[in-house]
Amino acid sequence: MNVASVLPIALAWCIDLLLGDPPNRFHPVAYMGRAIALARRFAPQHSERGRLVYGSAVVAGGCIISFWIGRFTVGALAHLPIPFRWLGEAVLLKMFFSLSGLVKAAHQVRQALERDDLDSARRLVRWHLVSRDTSQLSAAHVAAATIESVAENACDGVIAPLLYYALGGLPAALSYRFVSTCDSMWGYRDAEYEWLGKAAARMDDLLNLLPARLTALLIILASGLLGEDAPTAWRMWRRDAATTASPNAGHPMSAMAGALGVELEKIGHYRLGHGLRQAQAQDIRRAMRLTVVCCGLATLLVAILAGLLRRRSGDTR
Repeated sequence: MNVASVLPIALAWCIDLLLGDPPNRFHPVAYMGRAIALARRFAPQHSERGRLVYGSAVVAGGCIISFWIGRFTVGALAHLPIPFRWLGEAVLLKMFFSLSGLVKAAHQVRQALERDDLDSARRLVRWHLVSRDTSQLSAAHVAAATIESVAENACDGVIAPLLYYALGGLPAALSYRFVSTCDSMWGYRDAEYEWLGKAAARMDDLLNLLPARLTALLIILASGLLGEDAPTAWRMWRRDAATTASPNAGHPMSAMAGALGVELEKIGHYRLGHGLRQAQAQDIRRAMRLTVVCCGLATLLVAILAGLLRRRSGDTR
């Protein structure tokens, strides 16, 4: 493992933990969102095939453009002195993952539940973490939704971007983030997005196949290190991971359900950890601890992988 592979990742984590996310006007993901929203305005309106082709073209074109923006950026950074090169790469890498924001959002929901302010908890979990209607959720279901989102976002929002950075540097991380953003905006099974967002949803599923399973394994490992229920986490993962509509979301969520010994239910869709007790506010704190350790383990693996790949390619920046 060389310094060039470890230091940008370590610096990116320092930025995330100390400074959090930058304002949207400085955030590349916000610009991706604006571009995707603009593309939506020109989509065909009355042809399912046309919307499918158009959506596929947007995803493919966005990936290619993102990749080459990443390549150009890496080339520009290469002209800087090494310390500034590492810092610039770290700042950009930080833009593609966020743990501090996730922990902060979950913490706010937990606080609302602990002071029995269910209306605020429903509003906060809907605002920060989930897209479902939360207006009728019980306290247990709000806690469960928060834990589900923490587990899923550990994959989508942290581990997957870092893994693609290790595999292909900033260009790969940037391309992954474009697909993820497009899926979050278009990946719905309704009349408006069923065909327009199908390519984005399928591409996102493909890119998260490995990260989702890695996240589940790391949650199980973290649960053993923290004294949580690793055997049940393994059992729930093997039993329930395939019960969600998504081929990936069920993996980290079912492992988290087993580790905490709680049931995570999205009413009318799935019940992960069926037969375990209902989730409570204090379980959100345990889920956050597991997620932090899980992401730490993932960072170690990513740094090792990045170092091995750079050594093999002869990159000794």
